[in-house]
Formats: sequence, C-alpha cells, structure tokens
Amino acid sequence: MLIKRTKSLCPTCNSVIPADIVEEEGKIWLKRTCKEHGAFRHIYWADPLMYHRFERYDAVGGGISNPQSTSSAEGCPTACGLCPNHHSQTLLANIDLTNRCNLDCDFCFANARACGFEYEPPFEDIVRMMEVLRSEKPVPTPAVQFSGGEPTMRNDLVEIIKKAKEMGFPQVQIATNGVRFAKDAEYVKKLKDAGLNTVYLHFDGVSQKTNPHLKMHKKAIENLQNIGLGCVLVPTVIRGKNDGELGAIIRFAADHISVVRGVNFQPVAFTGAASDDDINKSRITIPEVLARIESQTKGVIKKDDFYPVPCVLPFSDLVEAYTGKPQVRFTAHQHCGAATYVFVTKEGMVTVNRMVDVDSLFESIEKMAETLKKGGTINKYKALIEGVKNLHESVKKGEQSNTAEFWKLIGKTLIGQNFDALREFHWNALFIGTMHFMDRYNYDLERVQRCCIHYATPDGRLIPFCTYNSGPVYREQVWKKFAKKP
Repeated sequence: MLIKRTKSLCPTCNSVIPADIVEEEGKIWLKRTCKEHGAFRHIYWADPLMYHRFERYDAVGGGISNPQSTSSAEGCPTACGLCPNHHSQTLLANIDLTNRCNLDCDFCFANARACGFEYEPPFEDIVRMMEVLRSEKPVPTPAVQFSGGEPTMRNDLVEIIKKAKEMGFPQVQIATNGVRFAKDAEYVKKLKDAGLNTVYLHFDGVSQKTNPHLKMHKKAIENLQNIGLGCVLVPTVIRGKNDGELGAIIRFAADHISVVRGVNFQPVAFTGAASDDDINKSRITIPEVLARIESQTKGVIKKDDFYPVPCVLPFSDLVEAYTGKPQVRFTAHQHCGAATYVFVTKEGMVTVNRMVDVDSLFESIEKMAETLKKGGTINKYKALIEGVKNLHESVKKGEQSNTAEFWKLIGKTLIGQNFDALREFHWNALFIGTMHFMDRYNYDLERVQRCCIHYATPDGRLIPFCTYNSGPVYREQVWKKFAKKP
C-alpha cells in the first residue's frame, strides 16, 4: 500500500531519485529505482501502527527568515546551506572542533581516524560559525554542541565554551568519548566554570562485551557527579550487539539520576559503505528500539509512552502567545525521533504518562494558547484560570495517584511564571529519547527539509545533520576543504 511519495538517494551513486514510502509485509519500506543501478527497497519503520500514530503529529514549520541561500531547493540536497525550502529552525547546532581522536572504536560515526589529514578550524572561524547561529531569525539558535573527532583534544576548549556563553547560547554542550573526563577532574571543573551545561557521553552498554570502556565511563560519570555537571548517555544501538541492554542502560541512568539527565538512543546509521547483509544484520528502527525498552523494563516504560518531537509545539504556541515574542518551534519530522520522561522515585520509575493524560494535556495547552492569542489582560487571565482547570483534569486522569510532583511543576511554571522550576523538573526526571539519523539506504528528502539539528561550517553554511553525514557527505568535503595545510 502506497503511503506517500518523496525523494531519496540511489545508495550506489547518490543521485536524487523519486521514492515511495509503502506499507508491505507488516512494515514500512522506502522503495525507489535508479535508472542506472536498479531497484532498491530498505526498511523505514518496523511498526505501521506506530508510524501512523506519529503521522498525526505532522507539523511543517516556517523555517528561518534569513537563510544562507535564496535559491530554490531544486538542487537539494546536493547544493546545501539552509534555503527557503528548509522548513525548520536550528534547535541544536553542531560544530566539529577537530577530527583528531584519542580512541579507535569499531564503529565511528565520523570515521575520524581514517581521514589522513587534520581538520581543526582556528578559534576565529569557530566564533564566526557561532555568529551565524546567533544571527538566525526569527529566533537565534538556542543550543550549540561541540563535536568532532574528540573535542577535548583541543587546547582551547575552555575558551571556546566561554565565548559561546558570552554570545548568548543558553545551552552549551559537548559530545565526548569521556577519556579526558575520567582522567582529569580538574579539567571537568574548568569546563563547568566556563559555562558548559551538558556532556553528551558516548555509552554503548553496561557490560564489558557491549562497552569495552565501561570502567572509564563510570569514572567520568563519577567526576561529573562530584563537580555537579550533568550528562546524557548516548548509546549507538546496533542489532545483535547491544540491543539486549537498552533496559539495563536506562536502569543505570536511573541509579545515577543525580548526574545523568537522560539517555538518547541512536539507532545505527551506515554513513560509510555497507552491504545488504550488513544492513539486514545490524539495522534497527525506532519502533524496534522502543519495543525492546518495553520488554526489558517489564512494561514500566511502554512503547506507547513515547511521542514524536513535534508533540511539544503547543508549549511553544503558549509561551509565544503569553510573551508576544517568537519562540523556538519544534517542527522536526515526526519520524525522526521519539521521547518521553520518566520520574525516578523511591518506589521505582514512573513515566509521565502514568501521572498525566498527555493527550489531554496537549489539548489543554492548545486551548490556552488560542485564547491568549485573542489578546488583552482579561483574556489572558481567563485563559490561565480555565487552563489550570483543564490541566488539573488532565493530571487527575493519570494512572498514578501520586501526581503531586507534576502538579507542583505545573503550578510553579504556569501560575507563578517561575520557569526555573523546569530545571527542578529535570533534576527529578530522566529524559528517554531516540533519534534515528538517516543514511543513503533510508534517506528521505522530506525528513532532511524538516531537520532541526544542523552543522555550522567555516564557510558560513548551516547543513542538516543527515545531509552532512551521509548521502552527499558534506562532512568529508568540509573537512578536506578546511584541513590544515601540511
């Protein structure tokens, strides 16, 4: 059954070709035919029911009002730099600080050690990249992540983080393998004092088999905890390798809730060459990840507890209506990722769905935003009073009787306008998410044009994550163009 038509890439030659998303054999597939290399069919999503549930959250954004390119998207994705046909703002920007690394992992997303040259843009270039991000309209980029390679290989990382905070980034984070965090607690303190908010720590499992660096990772987490710097565990999920430990990783995170803010599972993407056998053996899709989480947590966290990123748009609408100021809009494609929150209590883990009727909550927030848009102090007051009633009903509909913490959060943020309460919420709750980045085998141009995670490059462009890392492989082009001269 045909679901929709899109464009994709030929896995062999990377040419842009028409593609169909179809439901066959109880799964969702991406089918396309290259005139030169023939027909291809690759898995897109393993669960049609979840695919269609997420489809209901489809929300196309307006993009940015000052794109780098004013031309049409006819060359998409081979002539990239955000153009008027890109429909989402930059929610998180990546800046590769180096391609050097102090590990040699079996699987490397960036293929950093095999380059044969050194890419390490000077401090001034990094500042210019951040200037592009903070000049984005209608809302400056709120979060920047320094990546690589291994960003702690640079000697000026502290100065880079300080500069990012000076430029107004509310959220500054780094993606790291944790080697230096484990070895040097004083270094961790320097990064925190410079303004680092979060550490994205590569963490593939809780056993020596799945995570050869487990001892080092535990030491890094200990140092982070002692210094009071939060981290998110980031496992690359590979079928047959570590997909049997997803529940155990979540339990590890819950046991370290004072320092671990969340787990962001990333199903493997084949950014290099891969055979059909490789893909069939190792590919795992978002619904399969969530099904394993449900099974391995014995139903404490259910597959249906997860929602796609655009589900939170009503909150952006509400804040925008209340403040009159443009807000960041979470218009990522509905099939790019899924997330939920889990409260960690003395009795165990409780998902937010057990405390509140989430669908009813979203509906209440939408109604509040619509009323606030009508303007006037009286309307705003009425909207808040009526909204609080509706929210109270949403909380009462939750499965758990112990909803006091959630109601306290709502009261502080909505009624008291104390948005610092959200920080308290994050200290008591664990974010569980999954983001499946694309490769040339499941590449959907519609998803690319809705991407909210972009790479900044030294030549002033912003490039969607999956375009930068697969397909045309902008990463390799950028690194070679701006490599250090021998």
